[in-house]
Amino acid sequence: MRLSVKPGIGLDRADPLGSLVPLAFASAEKGILPDRMIAALAEEGGIRAAYPFAAGQIQPASLDLRLGAIAYRVRASFLPGPGTPVARRIAELKLHEFALTGGAVLETGCVYIVPLIESLALPADIAAATNPKSSTGRLDVFTRVIADETRGFDRIEAGYHGPLYAEISPKTFPVLIREGSRLSQLRLRRGDAVLDAETLRALHARERLVDRAEAVMGEGVAVSVDLSGAITCAGSAARAAGGNANGIVGYRAKRHTAVIEVERRAAYDAADFWEPIAARADKSLILDPDEFYILASTEAVQVPPDYAAEMVPFDPLVGEFRVHYAGFFDPGFGYAGAGGFGSRAVLEVRSREVPFILEHGQIVGRLVYEKMLARPDQLYGSGIGSNYQAQGLKLSKHFRS
Repeated sequence: MRLSVKPGIGLDRADPLGSLVPLAFASAEKGILPDRMIAALAEEGGIRAAYPFAAGQIQPASLDLRLGAIAYRVRASFLPGPGTPVARRIAELKLHEFALTGGAVLETGCVYIVPLIESLALPADIAAATNPKSSTGRLDVFTRVIADETRGFDRIEAGYHGPLYAEISPKTFPVLIREGSRLSQLRLRRGDAVLDAETLRALHARERLVDRAEAVMGEGVAVSVDLSGAITCAGSAARAAGGNANGIVGYRAKRHTAVIEVERRAAYDAADFWEPIAARADKSLILDPDEFYILASTEAVQVPPDYAAEMVPFDPLVGEFRVHYAGFFDPGFGYAGAGGFGSRAVLEVRSREVPFILEHGQIVGRLVYEKMLARPDQLYGSGIGSNYQAQGLKLSKHFRS
């Protein structure tokens, strides 16, 4: 594969790329594409969009995906399967359609399909994965990306040519979206670049990926839940609980709230949407079925500039609860050189059919680290308006601090 890359390009795509420097991958090169390679892939036609990229749409190791102009309410979630385009399944399952140009409310408990502005024409050696953005996950908006003829959500095979669709199902809060809203992000990779256990241990010894010595479990770094109440948190919901942020271990979402407009920042009083959860003497928390919680990791996490990370389940057989809808961690997250000094992983937690007890320090996930193909031009939090650098226990950007 051969791409054209201009070092230090303007990633908001407001200016033409100008003179391009050729880049060719050696056959053994594997890793996640950084910002400038994402821009180059788009310039070469590997990523196609009906409109030019918006400012800030290209992140250090991912691309924000934008909703198109039309949404479809469908009877149920689906996967198209081999030989079937998504459009055919929409036609079979559609209840009604509506425009997003002026904004529209998505109701809880419903399933919607929205064609995305971006489509793909990937080279044969480049695959993609998608995940909800952090702010999407913290609103309990269940979002997955579907491609034509796929057997799975959020995974796009190398060489795929075709459209992309977002499946959206708000679980707790009704949300207002519009054309161009960004709920998902796309990460592009060449080959398998996951660090094996030995390489990960060496990186942890060198860079201290989390703030404890023994952290590596297989091909991942263990992440546990903090129920001590010692993590710093902020916001009106915490103040409403007694004016002191300490002693709060998380937040439980309220039901029957007002609509949240996904484009607005610091627009809502957290106390209208969230109930603070005080620490218990035994440092435990019972997760109620079908309730949504925001918690935080015990560990302060960092992602060095030459790596990207993704949160995955600690044990797929532990199915009583789901942790962390939004799994991507960009290079520079929590990194001291990008203003992080270690950042907590905020955990979006939902119990399933039965009540489930979480204990302080219980391992709930693993961070899997992957090598970047090159260091990004910009790191997470380093002057690009990242919302969650140096975070403790923090709600989404929509709520006032």
